[in-house]
Amino acid sequence: MALWKRKKQAEVPAVDVSPELTAPAPPSGDGATGSVTFFSAGSSSDRRRVEVLLDSIARVSASPDLDNLLDHVVDSAIQATQAERGILVLQDDSQSKPMVRVARGGGIALEDVRYSTSVVAKVMDSGQPMRSTVRAGETPADLGASLVDLKLRAVMCVPVDMGEKSSDRGVLYVDSRAATREFDDADLGLFHALAQHIAIAMQNRKLALQAVDRARLQRSLEIAEEIQQGLMPDATSKVEGFVAHGWFRAAEHAAGDFYDFVPTQSGALAGVVGDVSGPALITATAQAGLRAYLRLNADPAQVLSLLNQDLSERMEIGMFLTLALVVVEPDGNTRIVNAGHPPPFVWRKASQSIECLKAHELAVGLSEGHQYSVTSSLKLEPGDMLLVYSDGLVEARHPTRPDRLFGEDGLRAVLSDVGFRGGSAQELIQELSRNVLEFCDSSREDDMTLVAIGLPG
Repeated sequence: MALWKRKKQAEVPAVDVSPELTAPAPPSGDGATGSVTFFSAGSSSDRRRVEVLLDSIARVSASPDLDNLLDHVVDSAIQATQAERGILVLQDDSQSKPMVRVARGGGIALEDVRYSTSVVAKVMDSGQPMRSTVRAGETPADLGASLVDLKLRAVMCVPVDMGEKSSDRGVLYVDSRAATREFDDADLGLFHALAQHIAIAMQNRKLALQAVDRARLQRSLEIAEEIQQGLMPDATSKVEGFVAHGWFRAAEHAAGDFYDFVPTQSGALAGVVGDVSGPALITATAQAGLRAYLRLNADPAQVLSLLNQDLSERMEIGMFLTLALVVVEPDGNTRIVNAGHPPPFVWRKASQSIECLKAHELAVGLSEGHQYSVTSSLKLEPGDMLLVYSDGLVEARHPTRPDRLFGEDGLRAVLSDVGFRGGSAQELIQELSRNVLEFCDSSREDDMTLVAIGLPG
């Protein structure tokens, strides 16, 4: 019983290309296809071709070493076609010209690699297989100088198809100087099949590397989030005489927010919300610096001036830190320095109203030597709540209506609702975090951070 391999004519053509170098013509007529007999019963050479194909399939499926696999497939192509040399030529977007990836002959790697560049270029550009035989006494002008100079008598070249979505290109090439060697249709069919197994092997390797890169990136993000979470204080401040609560949720792809509560030597409570446009190291440095300065100095303007001087020496151009630093005294007197951060809000229990503190200063790190000043001074009464947040909260996006943001309106609505009910700082943070996560269906393009501070009562 005959073993047949059927292909469309455009993929594995039956053409007579001797002595001219030609590419196969596409099928004629609508839906017309051709068939080529590659293997027939009772032929030892065809049995060898089948064995070569099966061995290549097995190796592509099992071999983890791409270099050894490519060497083996090229050696198999040489053996099966009885060529003298086999060469794998590849080109991707990072290369200005095609490069030899594998060059083999006699079972070893070749050092002096010269081949018909015109054949390789035509196959790579057209995506069509080619073969040529130069008969004795013939020197066809269109075969290219290298083909004649190398005294090649038979050449065959097929594309290595990397898939429609890949920008990589390649060809598998064999040649021979033997006067009696001519590559036929069966050679071309087997050669084309081997080339596709090379493509499969390279695609498998590329996918494997991408999977490793994704795993490394994911682990890096997890580590960064673990570090950042470790820098956060307890959600509820335990400083006596104050009511303070915080909440943080990292973005899905990056993290730069932080919040903190720091008791000062004067008995005040400092609360801070920061958003770093830079690496996590800057976040840790900023938080450590603030803690150190605030324990010695309760003046928020002086503290930010010191922090700015410190960070300006460490941050690269284009990096900065937006930050709102709040210092609340036991009697309710409050000073705020807003360094480029979203404006804080205050819920006034007595008037049942919301105040927006819009005054602000430069972000930290933008101007070395800049001296900060207090941007807002106020007095908190028992039952009042000061709310500080990062821009990831107001910029949270609706999943099905991307033009709709949670915005300041959403924040004000929750603040009013909790305030009217006489809710605590903890209830405010819980309600705001729940509402914003429901609004964006837990999808986060940026970190979200909330801090609420007040006096008991």
